[in-house]
Amino acid sequence: MTRFLFVVIISLMSMVATAKSIVVLGDSISAGYGIEVTQGWVSLLQKKLNENGSDHIIHNESISGDTTAGGLARIDQALSLYKPDVVIIELGANDGLRGLPPALIKSNLAELIHRAQDAGAKVLLLAMKIPPNYGSRYIALFYTIYPQLAKELRVPYVPFIMEDIALTKDMMQADGLHPNANGQPFITQKVWPQLLPLLK
Repeated sequence: MTRFLFVVIISLMSMVATAKSIVVLGDSISAGYGIEVTQGWVSLLQKKLNENGSDHIIHNESISGDTTAGGLARIDQALSLYKPDVVIIELGANDGLRGLPPALIKSNLAELIHRAQDAGAKVLLLAMKIPPNYGSRYIALFYTIYPQLAKELRVPYVPFIMEDIALTKDMMQADGLHPNANGQPFITQKVWPQLLPLLK
């Protein structure tokens, strides 16, 4: 019995290592904060992949409250475990909410992209924005991080993934920061057309 279990475990580990996979490295927006996990945009993206005949498996490595520094602390393990074909990075918003220097946020995101690429993965960067009370200058410096990195490192990116959602009351939770179940499909729809070319 012990030998049988050992063989099963090794087989499962082999399947994880060889399956076509996508890793989502994000924060609460991708972790499905405040809603059922199955209602989140990541789960909906997996469903869309299945419906379109893709055999890619999404591994959601998102943690509520995570920062770019947190992502750096975790990405190597995820890359080693899943050996992803694609890494979707949705981080930076919590850095911005803490008022961290945009240059630091950009540097951390760049390092995340480099590590994913060095591991043989393609990268899709998801852009975020922060509330207007942080001041127009900081907000502008923060948001331009994403298109700058996309251009400099030649990676595709999705402009603010909560555009048309963040200001729609019926799509947001009471905190005004997180989309509810109604808003999740719209995020999936924004990510899908940018992800599809990376799977070919």
